[in-house]
Amino acid sequence: MKIIIINGPNLNLLGVREPEIYGQSSFEEYLVGLQNDFPAVQLSYFQSNVEGEIINKLQEVGFSWDGILLNAGAFTHTSVAIGDAVAAIKTPVVELHISNVFARETFRHVSYIASHAKGVISGFGLNSYKLALQSFLN
Repeated sequence: MKIIIINGPNLNLLGVREPEIYGQSSFEEYLVGLQNDFPAVQLSYFQSNVEGEIINKLQEVGFSWDGILLNAGAFTHTSVAIGDAVAAIKTPVVELHISNVFARETFRHVSYIASHAKGVISGFGLNSYKLALQSFLN
C-alpha cells in the first residue's frame, strides 16, 4: 500500500513553532516512528509552504496512490483551489490537523477540503497522522 503525507505551510517548523500547540518533535522525527509502526505501508512525505506546489503534488499522486494524508495547515481554511484539487482526484484523502481546529479561532472552523475528503481527524497531536493512516488499513 502506497500512502503519501502532504503537509502545508509552516509544518516544516514542527518542534520549534508553538510547541504548546504542536509539540516538541519535528515531523521528520515523528515520521521515522510512523514508518516503524507501519512497515507494510510504503510511506512518502511532501511538505510545502506554497499552495500551487501542494496542488501539483495532489494531482501527481491523486490517480495512482492508495491514500493521501493531507494536513493543509492554514490553506485548509482559505484555499478553494486545494479543495477543488482534492475533489478532482481519485485517490482518497483524509484531512487531518494536529490541533483541535474547532477549539481555536472561528475562521479555523471552515474547511474547503472536508466535503471532498474520506474523513477528517483533528486534535490528537501528531497521533492524528497515525489515526488517519489506520483509517486506510481498516
